[in-house]
Amino acid sequence: MAAYPLAPSRGPGPLGRARDWLDERGRPGWIVAMILGFVAFWPVGLAILGYMIWSKRMFGCSTRSHAPRYRAASTGNSAFDAYRDETLKRLEDEHREFVEFLKKLREAKDKAEFDQFMQQREDKPAQ
Repeated sequence: MAAYPLAPSRGPGPLGRARDWLDERGRPGWIVAMILGFVAFWPVGLAILGYMIWSKRMFGCSTRSHAPRYRAASTGNSAFDAYRDETLKRLEDEHREFVEFLKKLREAKDKAEFDQFMQQREDKPAQ
């Protein structure tokens, strides 16, 4: 047993509930909160902006990339539910593959630009 007992968990608190509420509304909700924060008292808006950047909410990055993005309640029709789940999984897989393709395309473009820069640098006469 610990010498200092832990305080009972009281849930996320008002800031956690506000964060969850804004997360349900997505990026537009965060932007509106930030603007209202700047209007009411600029340090609040600045704090919200800093939190949005720090938590990657500003740029839409998600740490739950392997989790299904959409999960709908059952309609009662098992054949339709199976079809919907299969289609959504296929679309998520295609999206992931497309994002990976774009990443490789950007890397190839960056490499080509770098190679071109190095070639121009080598072609310059020594001064």
